[in-house]
Amino acid sequence: MKITKNKIFSAFTLLALGATLLNSCGSDKKEKQEQEQTIKEENAIDSPTVVLAQVKKGKLEGGIAVPGELVPYQEVDLYAKVNSYVKKLWVDIGSQVHQGQLLVTLEAPEINSQLAQAQSHIQQMEAVYYASKATYDRLYNTSKIPGTVSQNDLEQAEAKKNSDLANVEAAKSSYKEVAANMNYLEIHAPFDGVISARNVNTGAYVGPGGKGTDPLLVLQDENRMRLVISVPENFTGGLTDKNYVTFTVQALPNRKFTAQIKRLAGALDEKLRSERLEMDVYNTDKKLLPHMYADVNVPLPSRDSSLIVPKTAVVTSTEKVFVIKVVNHHAQWVDVKKGFQSGDFIEIYGNLSNGDQVVKQASDEIRDGSSVKY
Repeated sequence: MKITKNKIFSAFTLLALGATLLNSCGSDKKEKQEQEQTIKEENAIDSPTVVLAQVKKGKLEGGIAVPGELVPYQEVDLYAKVNSYVKKLWVDIGSQVHQGQLLVTLEAPEINSQLAQAQSHIQQMEAVYYASKATYDRLYNTSKIPGTVSQNDLEQAEAKKNSDLANVEAAKSSYKEVAANMNYLEIHAPFDGVISARNVNTGAYVGPGGKGTDPLLVLQDENRMRLVISVPENFTGGLTDKNYVTFTVQALPNRKFTAQIKRLAGALDEKLRSERLEMDVYNTDKKLLPHMYADVNVPLPSRDSSLIVPKTAVVTSTEKVFVIKVVNHHAQWVDVKKGFQSGDFIEIYGNLSNGDQVVKQASDEIRDGSSVKY
């Protein structure tokens, strides 16, 4: 019985020792695997594996989307030139008018009085002139007999006649000035268009327009409009008046319009750092309205001598913009400037050559001078 118990104890002891040895081996193996993984990660950090892309020369064609606004080709605010009352309004909002058409009739009774006064003044000055002219004529005829009229008296009479004639001309000029004010009592359309605003009614007192004063009427030429856009500085090179743009408006989302560039400012706006462009849009069906916003696509000219890389190859940090060039398995940061972008590619400008290899998925975690694998 004792022998059996000893055998059982020995068996348990051997099992315990075996389990201990197995646990010890397992722990060592796990620790070794963790060490190997750490070494691999450190090696990956020190020498990351990258995918390379080739720098190529080529053309990028595409466009940029910019907001635009449709404004009337011609627009004018119509004011009264003289203080007067609105006698008759011949048009209203939405009226189609033609050049020279009568729009508003005004009345100013005091101008009629001023006109009559100016007319009377002319007659008065003419009477004085005729009297002085008659005096001069008599003295001149008498002076033909030697010794009858002194030369001084004749010259004085002639000067008086010329002075009175000048007064007559001045009176006529005053009359024309008052008569011109009478013409201002009728307001005519300066061009064909549509009345888009009316701010007065019959009987209203109106006067010369100034800052903060509402116009009587607003006239807009809506048959032809200007599409106005601002193109950022880095996209202005190469645009000419031969380029076309396409645009859409929110009111007609399924319709695309085309317009040719007609006017380029030739200078940059100091605040926006962009160039103003204008296109003429013919609005024959009256679907477009002034001051609509437009989504405009501006095609950009392609350039032959540009270096092109994938967009992901360009790193933009707080300090610089660069690509990572790979030479002999080592990374080199190369400063670049961005150019035109189209799709997945972008133009760059820097100390690079056609055929250079750069990291396709670049980041600033790949340090300058570090070794890389590919």
